Formats: sequence, structure tokens, C-alpha cells
Amino acid sequence: MRILIAALLATASIFSPLNSWAQSADVEATIKAVDAKALSFTLDDGKIYKVPEEFNFEGLKAGVKVLVFYTVVDGNRVVDDLEIVQ
Repeated sequence: MRILIAALLATASIFSPLNSWAQSADVEATIKAVDAKALSFTLDDGKIYKVPEEFNFEGLKAGVKVLVFYTVVDGNRVVDDLEIVQ
């Protein structure tokens, strides 16, 4: 499952437009809420992270600890990669 998510996110990141001010970062936290309709999830840090349309939400729910690699684009945190922490 991780490989599928990573492949989808890698493909989406190639086609997503990034401006010159984009900053990459990562965070390890617990999922607070998942909103598949809005293509986003909220971590326990209170911040919202957007995902590409092809993103598979399988296995993601409140209480799951994740490591999220993201880029800040126009003030939005866009997920580049995600790993479930065991």
C-alpha cells in the first residue's frame, strides 16, 4: 500500500505546478480528521494538508500516526509523500 501511495504522489508531484517560493518540509504527527471529499486531512498540529485527486485514503483515519512530506504552495501544504508510522 505504501508503494502505491508513494507512486501516486510521485506522479502527481511531477504534474503539479510549483512556484519558485515552494518550500519542502516534513512532519510526524497523528491524524485528527480525514476529509476525502475535500482531498485533505488534518493532523493533531491543527494544520490541513491537501492531497492529489489520485490519493488513496485507505488505512488513513483519526488516530493513525503518519510521517508526511509536503511542499508549501501558495500557503497550502501539499503532500508529496506519506508513510504510516508503526
